[in-house]
Amino acid sequence: MSYPGYPPTGYPPFPGYPPAGQESSFPTAGQYPYPSGFPPMGGGAYPPAPSGGYPGAGGYPAPGGYPAPGGYPGALSPGGPPAYPGGQGFGAPPGGAGFSGYPQPPAQSYGGGPAQVPVPGGFPGGQMPSQYPGGQAPYPSQPASMTQGTQGTILPASNFDAMRDAEILRKAMKGFGTDEQAIVDVVSNRSNDQRQQIKAAFKTMYGKDLIKDLKSELSGNMEELILALFMPSTYYDAWSLRKAMQGAGTQERVLIEILCTRTNQEIRDIVRCYQLEFGRDLEKDIRSDTSGHFERLLVSMCQGNRDERQSVNHQMAQEDAQRLYQAGEGRLGTDESCFNMILATRSFPQLKATMEAYSRMANRDLLSSVSREFSGYVESGLKTICKALLHSTLFCFSLNGYSCYSIPRICSGRN
Repeated sequence: MSYPGYPPTGYPPFPGYPPAGQESSFPTAGQYPYPSGFPPMGGGAYPPAPSGGYPGAGGYPAPGGYPAPGGYPGALSPGGPPAYPGGQGFGAPPGGAGFSGYPQPPAQSYGGGPAQVPVPGGFPGGQMPSQYPGGQAPYPSQPASMTQGTQGTILPASNFDAMRDAEILRKAMKGFGTDEQAIVDVVSNRSNDQRQQIKAAFKTMYGKDLIKDLKSELSGNMEELILALFMPSTYYDAWSLRKAMQGAGTQERVLIEILCTRTNQEIRDIVRCYQLEFGRDLEKDIRSDTSGHFERLLVSMCQGNRDERQSVNHQMAQEDAQRLYQAGEGRLGTDESCFNMILATRSFPQLKATMEAYSRMANRDLLSSVSREFSGYVESGLKTICKALLHSTLFCFSLNGYSCYSIPRICSGRN
């Protein structure tokens, strides 16, 4: 392949080049091959540039050095293209034909989606680079836990075999000592439903109760955590409520976490399980362990009678927003029962519309108003309801520092 006009006529000779007797093996003017496609440093146009612009846009940068010190290209002669980008360098310009040996624009997007990562100094034409060289994104796409909606962070294990897992747990507890890491590896990587299958398989295979074996082999927080993870989700909620109100003191945050974030059916199942397993009435226990407006909020929650229709009545949303404003920001003092009634009975889609109407009317979001009008645990309870609907998911505030038994809700994702 030859490139007419290169090297330019009058190009200064270099002493000793070409070596004597080897002139025929070196290119002469008009025969300067570039198998890699990398453009020459300085000299004439390559290919001839009618306008001094980038390849694919009418030519190549005017003489003055390629690449210029500190970037691609740097200061060019008048009429040349703008700095690319900001003198920092980023690879060859897109669209350049015949530059296969030079790093091309990226081939994979940032994090698996359209990139909007700014480059210092900008990018020609205002276009941000949407891909990375070599097709390798330096950052993984968002973790699954960010995109699961109402699902937990632990998903069912693929190629699940309950009997194999039961055998692993049996070996971990057999003989002298306990292989706690083997137990953690199995239990923390299975969904709640799969753990129930492991528990049943263990009894079938060995005629022993897995929970009793775990109790005998573990102790302290490790025992409490592993046993909690083997509880069905409804039983775990009921058990957590019982533990929160048992003995001296009350774990109010646990009550808020569960009762203010569950669906009607989940609440009813918890109330029924609480009665069957512990022989106690949940509402009576709440009344005996809490008081005031916080007690009323929790009693309202444990009825499981929230409206769950998905349709939204915008007229009602406007009226409720007005009532909430008049019960709080618009008066001296606070009408707590109004907040309780609306936040405890309206559906989450309806409450979301109410919060939007409230923000437009009061020039302040409802969460801020709750913080200004309430305090203590009733404030936490009302804000939990608001946050649950804002994030369009029923979530929890575990790891609150009160007890280890908050941890399994995060670990299991209620799965």
